[in-house]
Amino acid sequence: MNSAVTSMLERYQCKTGRDYENALKEIIQEIALLGLWRAKFFEHAAFYGGTALRILYGLDRFSEDLDFSLLTPDREFRLAPYLNAVEAELKGMGFKVSILPRDKALETAIESAFIKEGTKEHFLKILVPNEWASRTQESAFLRVKFEVDTNPPRGFETEAMTLQQPIYFSVNTYKKPDLFAGKLHAVLQRQWQNRVKGRDYYDLAWYIAREIPVHLSHLEKRLRQSNGWTVDEPLSRDELLNLLRLKFRHIDFEAAKNDVLPFLKDSDSVKLWSVEFFESLLERLKIT
Repeated sequence: MNSAVTSMLERYQCKTGRDYENALKEIIQEIALLGLWRAKFFEHAAFYGGTALRILYGLDRFSEDLDFSLLTPDREFRLAPYLNAVEAELKGMGFKVSILPRDKALETAIESAFIKEGTKEHFLKILVPNEWASRTQESAFLRVKFEVDTNPPRGFETEAMTLQQPIYFSVNTYKKPDLFAGKLHAVLQRQWQNRVKGRDYYDLAWYIAREIPVHLSHLEKRLRQSNGWTVDEPLSRDELLNLLRLKFRHIDFEAAKNDVLPFLKDSDSVKLWSVEFFESLLERLKIT
């Protein structure tokens, strides 16, 4: 194993197979971001989603996807050339990597690097070196998902954030109020194989606990783009709260807990989850 990877792994103080698996996934994500930076990807795109919140802003749960948004819409954008840089970076760190393409008949605004219905698809399949393979819980193979929104709604702001490992490098990312807007859009609109994605609700609670406001006008643009807000009037805070309350009443929060638990160190952090718990959080939701 490359010494830089060994040093990165020491941060996590792993004890279980699940710990090692989550840690290795996150290390691979950070190496992938480095490869994208070297390829000047962040001149055209910004990092967002749960993994951006985890790696750049300290979210206390693990994440498994790498989500990006172009800075300006470009239907002709292709992710594949940048994946070659990611592949080279991972190989240089001692991982064996393959990029597997898979095309779907239906095109969408999402240029994806994983299996997702209705997109052009690729994913990276990473073989973990033997000295670490036995410590991962499921398999010596890990997958890294990439997804790029090629037709993002307008009205977001970005900032440069510096990562220190494997080397110092910079990542362009959404500012936190716009990340929160993207998360609330996911809470309200995500269709995830008829299941609930508990990670969305964990992140929602994280934002509110830290008094991070949601960029309401950007959320409205996202909702209008996905037909989640179709009335002529602007989206207000009261209307947003009504939408969220309605959503909460249709959520199986026991299923939501089961989804997020593999990504948490402390299972008690979701013990109180219920419709009433999330409705009580809404009193503290701030907007900007």
